[in-house]
Amino acid sequence: MAKTANINLRIEPDIKAKAEAVYSNFGISVTDAINVFLHASIMEGGFPFQPKQPRYNQETLAAIQEARDIMSGKTQAKRYSSFAELMADVDSEEKDA
Repeated sequence: MAKTANINLRIEPDIKAKAEAVYSNFGISVTDAINVFLHASIMEGGFPFQPKQPRYNQETLAAIQEARDIMSGKTQAKRYSSFAELMADVDSEEKDA
């Protein structure tokens, strides 16, 4: 079925930007999210379930970003020649924290 109907929404720019950031983490656009919401509303006969993105603390968010940077090639992953070298690095990071 072709998508031919439009819905125009007026929202605050910062709310739009925050929603785009949330849904981009799911790999979908705000338009896609609204379609999901509407389909689920029809199926439920009212407000549907509420999908949520987990809220992480700053340390976890930094670790997630570091992993994404490593996967994208933006950051070089650390490499160790031995387990002892790895443990020495972990110990030095704990002392710096």
